[in-house]
Amino acid sequence: MSEDSEKEDYSDRTISDEDESDEDNFMKFVNEDIHQCALLTADSISDPFFPRTTQILLEYQLGRWVPRLRKPRDLYGVSSSGPLSPTRWPYHCEVIDEKIEHIDWTPSNPEPMYIPTGLEVEPLYANSKEETVVYLAEDAYKEPCFVYSRVGGNRTPLKQPVDNCDDTLMFEARFESGNLQKVVKVGEYEYQLTVRPDLFTNKHTQWYYFQVTNTQAGIVYRFTITNFTKPASLYNRGMRPLFYSEKEASAHNIGWQRIGDQIKYYRNNQGQDRHHHFSLTWTFQFPHSKDTCYFAHCYPYTYTNLQEYLSGINNDPVRSKFCKIRVLCHTIARNMVYILTITTPLKNSESRKRKAVILTARVHPGETNSSWIMKGFLDYILGNSSDAKLLRDTFVFKVVPMLNPDGVIVGNYRCSLAGRDLNRNYTSLLKESFPSVWYTRNMIRRLMEKREVILYCDLHGHSKKENIFMYGCDGSDRCKALYLQQRIFPLMLSKNCPDKFSFSSCKFNIQKSKEGTGRVVMWKMGIRNSFTMEATFCGSTLGNKRGTHFNTKDLESMGYHFCDSLLDYCDPDRTKYYQCLKELDEMEKHINLEKVIDDSDTSLKEITLDLETSSHASDSSESNDSQTDLLKLNSQKKQLKTKKERNSTIERHQNIREEEQEVCDKGHLVQRHKESDSDVTDTRPSISDDCIFDYFRRQLPNQG
Repeated sequence: MSEDSEKEDYSDRTISDEDESDEDNFMKFVNEDIHQCALLTADSISDPFFPRTTQILLEYQLGRWVPRLRKPRDLYGVSSSGPLSPTRWPYHCEVIDEKIEHIDWTPSNPEPMYIPTGLEVEPLYANSKEETVVYLAEDAYKEPCFVYSRVGGNRTPLKQPVDNCDDTLMFEARFESGNLQKVVKVGEYEYQLTVRPDLFTNKHTQWYYFQVTNTQAGIVYRFTITNFTKPASLYNRGMRPLFYSEKEASAHNIGWQRIGDQIKYYRNNQGQDRHHHFSLTWTFQFPHSKDTCYFAHCYPYTYTNLQEYLSGINNDPVRSKFCKIRVLCHTIARNMVYILTITTPLKNSESRKRKAVILTARVHPGETNSSWIMKGFLDYILGNSSDAKLLRDTFVFKVVPMLNPDGVIVGNYRCSLAGRDLNRNYTSLLKESFPSVWYTRNMIRRLMEKREVILYCDLHGHSKKENIFMYGCDGSDRCKALYLQQRIFPLMLSKNCPDKFSFSSCKFNIQKSKEGTGRVVMWKMGIRNSFTMEATFCGSTLGNKRGTHFNTKDLESMGYHFCDSLLDYCDPDRTKYYQCLKELDEMEKHINLEKVIDDSDTSLKEITLDLETSSHASDSSESNDSQTDLLKLNSQKKQLKTKKERNSTIERHQNIREEEQEVCDKGHLVQRHKESDSDVTDTRPSISDDCIFDYFRRQLPNQG
């Protein structure tokens, strides 16, 4: 580091704990000299009488210093009386002043996936100095690791792009979540693009988001991104790139849409590190000339989008009463990690009886679909429906909507500014390196000391599989009751959302490489229902959605279905609960029988409920029909019921109650299940497997 940069570093760090607007406010007092008073922090005075702190402000009035406390702005993160906390970047990142905004829009018709013609070309580009470089971002490896951050990033004048002297397209990505590294013009209407790896790494090239200007309508352009590292991609299964036109948005109110022809994902020539890289190529005609357009891997959702959304909640006199927004911690770049507590305010003695539900999202910054699911959940749980009110009356929701804001800001796909995957470090003791997951884990541990946590779910995106599904934890080595019980919520979710959620894609095991994930760590802490929800970047292979892309409304609807399934799971009338247990037992018997037929030496411990691993269902698109028959999904969802309405059905199910009571008297099964559900520390309940499966195999009365 040069001497100048060291000085710059020191001056910036002196205000790293406060917004830079504080410094501007202080200078305003000094320059304008309003009422002959000045404002200083106690830390800036060398007199030993004053404590060294930034929380006490000293105002000079009538010839003496008057101390007062600074308003706790960082405690709440968002304020109705002031602007949002400014976004902080690594100091060397170049950032344009333009604010990027997109309208929220849903296509009137489902967008079909791309069907390959077999005539797609595979461009291979040799390194040539004669080609024209039209965009080159600041060197991502200027520093070997994160040094410090500041608002606005690099303060030196920005490098200007190539002069607009011909019909060459102009590119830009020096904005929030953009990550384009280099663009080379290889033909009159053909461009080779390189996306930037995650900062302070040399990999994780999957996410892309960039701007294109100086367009010409009616011209077939070709774009080829050449440095992907994953051998498989949903682009070879029909996924199309996303496109946004500012002229289309202003003239026709049209937002992000799926586009592209001749789409191909393929292995290209060897990279410099002698590892094969992969390319994505597509062709496209812009709808307007002289337009400002954007391409993206998935619907962008930035840190600023989240802050504006939370500010809207905070300024709402109704929602702010039952949704408290606080700052869980600060990232290593000093950006805020927000935590929301959602529940109906009651007395302390009453609120302690409520069980807790925990949701987190965006630990991987490039998985923007998880933020749209989170937005749908928040929209619903903060709404005025009777079921939303019932959920708020019944539970305490702890929500961390964006675990990795640093990675989101700089356009990373997977890592934080520590250059590490946060979702592999929930067991780490390095609070300074992984603050968001460290504080999240400790928050949950403290919460479990006060109340029972019935469900934890971390929202993610998946780059290789269609549909939406869950990963859970396997309890088969402990008790068969837990083995099936952990599958009930995902099964209910698949019944409530049969055209998006695939139960056959769910997996319930713990790989050694996943032991540091939030799902596994929370499960080992005692949360029985601990899940990762994976949403595809592409679309569905199920029901009416088969062969189409998911849009933002599809993703948001999963937030509603999550709440609906939570009501089913906790319904006082346990009919659906035990029906799912019985159905899961029948499914396992069916799978076990086929496994035994295929391989008589297969042990029962190796059998899972992942139908995709069975010998006859290797491809998810081919196994959907058998899955539907096996699960007997009901396409007509019953009308949602509040707690009062659900309780009114008890009389109609009196026969079922008597049947359950008979079984309870014989084996105390129901009571043991309730104890198993309520005691999070009881990891090895003493339940008789014979008793459990004898109950599951009983034919429940026909519901009519």
